[in-house]
Amino acid sequence: MKTLDTRKAELEARQAQLSARLDQIETEFEGHDSKDWEEMATEREGDEVLDDLRLSARQELRMIEAALTRIDEGEYGYCVTCGAQISEERLDLIPATPFCRDHAAGH
Repeated sequence: MKTLDTRKAELEARQAQLSARLDQIETEFEGHDSKDWEEMATEREGDEVLDDLRLSARQELRMIEAALTRIDEGEYGYCVTCGAQISEERLDLIPATPFCRDHAAGH
């Protein structure tokens, strides 16, 4: 069983990784200045992938920030819907989850 401090450290480490990834994505977007039509088409496809990655990273960052807030408030590890304790196994798989297994399906 992981301690709350361990879970918080893991969430903060993941938060730092995602922030660094977002910085890399933004740098990649800013570096696009191709003039060739084929290169522009390839960049456009790449931009769509980068945009999806950016959206996904931002969403995960919001989940982590909410989890860190729940830690500070003493509510981490409890389902925000029913108040039941979230299983250790579930927290191991999805450390930022605000839902127990039963309530995760509806979100």
